[in-house]
Amino acid sequence: MVLYSTRALVTLAVIGVAVVAPAPAEAHPFGDPQTVAISLDQQRPDVVHVKWRVGGPDDLTALGVALGLLPEDRAKADGTVDYRYTDAGVVAASGKFADYFLQRIAVTDGTRECAGEVEQPIQALALKGATAEFACPAPIRSATVAVRMLTDLNPAYRTLATGPQGQRYVYEGGNDSHAWTFVGAPRTSPAGSAFVQLTAVIGAILALVAVGLLAVRRVRRARRGTVPA
Repeated sequence: MVLYSTRALVTLAVIGVAVVAPAPAEAHPFGDPQTVAISLDQQRPDVVHVKWRVGGPDDLTALGVALGLLPEDRAKADGTVDYRYTDAGVVAASGKFADYFLQRIAVTDGTRECAGEVEQPIQALALKGATAEFACPAPIRSATVAVRMLTDLNPAYRTLATGPQGQRYVYEGGNDSHAWTFVGAPRTSPAGSAFVQLTAVIGAILALVAVGLLAVRRVRRARRGTVPA
């Protein structure tokens, strides 16, 4: 039996995905997803930090148009946008973006909403993202975080979230709220999680290959006139 190294399996998985995956759309939300990193302040146990980063810079252009910060004609009828590298700076410098951030991301400690404030100044929004801190009424062990960034522009937007001790969640339409444990959360093994994800990818690739081989066999039989009824 041949044993493959982890690097070799990753390479095979990437090649397989490149072969079978459809080409990405020119504009989001069908490109790279947004991300958020959720953490408890090490010095202040009543403060939760939420760092958001956009999936692609063209998303910031679309948001800038929606907030009235960029000309409407920069967003095309076919879903593409006329992105320019200065767009991120325009969005980051506006108070409208900070207001939007706090409208679309919220932290609740039990039944009480925590007061949020976006850290200023926001620098390199497209690359580093933006962070807000949410001050809760008392030290917390767990909190519910809602993330609805950009879903008002298109409900197909998704956000990949990470939290303490390797916790993960995918925010998407209909699932925009999740409870996070900050104190006493069981540790999740990154290696184990990566192995499970890699196994799933490889399994999907092998299934697609099997389907493709079956289709080729049927075509060959059809050409020979031996396809069973």
